[in-house]
Parts: sequence; C-alpha cells; structure tokens
Amino acid sequence: MLLQIPDILAADEVAHCRAVLEASPWVDGRVTAGAQAVQAKRNLQIPEESETARELGVVILKALGRNPAFNSAALPLRVLPPMFNRYDQDMTYGCHVDNAIRSIPGSGGLRLRADVSTTIFLSDPADYDGGDLVVEDTYGMKAVKLPAGHAVVYPSSSLHQVTPVTRGSRWASFFFTQSLVKDDGLRAMLYDLDVAIIALRGELGDGHQAVLSLVNHYHNLLRRWAEV
Repeated sequence: MLLQIPDILAADEVAHCRAVLEASPWVDGRVTAGAQAVQAKRNLQIPEESETARELGVVILKALGRNPAFNSAALPLRVLPPMFNRYDQDMTYGCHVDNAIRSIPGSGGLRLRADVSTTIFLSDPADYDGGDLVVEDTYGMKAVKLPAGHAVVYPSSSLHQVTPVTRGSRWASFFFTQSLVKDDGLRAMLYDLDVAIIALRGELGDGHQAVLSLVNHYHNLLRRWAEV
C-alpha cells in the first residue's frame, strides 16, 4: 500500500526543521547505505547521532503520534529515529531496496525490522526540478513529489529510487517503522476497514450496531495478526 498523507508537519514545524538543517553540517549519504545501495546513492545526510537529528527527530515523532492516518496505515510498533537527507543538483539515488533489518542508534544493539518506509518532504516542488521518489511494487510504478510537510508511506520491500535533481535542492526526512502487522496486504485490509469504520461512525454514530460489529471485527483481526 502506498499512501500520501497531507500536512503531517505544520508550516511552522517545516520552517523550524529547515532553519535547523540550514545551520547544520551535512555528510556523504553513503555512510548509511548497504553494500549494493552504496553504488547507487549520491546525496547528503545529517549524521544519525548528531544533536540536529535528535532535536528534529522529536519534532517528527510528535507529529506522527498525533496523525491518525499514519498510525492507521503503519500500525507502528517501533519507529527508527528519523533521518534527514538532501539532494542538490545532479544528486540521485538509483533503484534499490531498503535494508530489512536496521540497528537502532543509541540502543545498545537493539534492531528493528523495516516494514514501512516514510518520506516527509521538507522542500516544496517549486524549489527543485527532478528529485521524484519513484516507488515500484505490485500496484505498479508511482512517482511522488509532494508539498513541504506532506508524507508518503510505502512498503519497505518496494524497489524505489530518487530521480536526479536538475535544479535546486530537495530536502526530506525519512525513517523506517516496524509494524504490529508485518504483512503489507493485511495492513492494507486493516487500513481500508478503519477508513470505512470512521465514515460509518460519522453517518450512523458510535452506538449503531453495524458500527459496533465492524469495530469488533477490526480489533479481532488486529488481535489475530499483530506481533508484540
């Protein structure tokens, strides 16, 4: 499932992230790439364990916590601390798949299974040309380029790339989530059911028998499929 989520960050949060990032040092993005992906990766990143990453990571995590669409789609169990990347002119990240297992910085060796990948755009589309996130999966190939503060969520198992930037600079936050439900097809079913329940609650009210029945089914399916 590929889902676009508008305004996951408010305008003032985007402005704060940009101001902090502009004053921070960037390093070669290949430091976080695997053996195969490193050959295709050409961008800049904020060091994962830097004070900038920690400060802005708190901003991102708070935004995720208050966003119903993200929580319904990702069903997060653990979220890797958010990272920040930058593609200046001629920078790109060729076709690759994200590492299945990620080490959690500062955890003393704890690891996370990457089920869901998320990109939050910190640059508006008018600020750069190129730089599309292209995701390929069972639903086909989808190019994504969203306003600052908007996010895209997609399976970490998907082949994807960032096309070359030909003008300007593309900034974003990206991170990985271990979901309560690791199967993307099952997560998509639960998300669709949750969306339908929310619509029916608005039309029929929380006490309607049909609403209560569907809520019961949702939680029983989650109980059956979740890993905690």
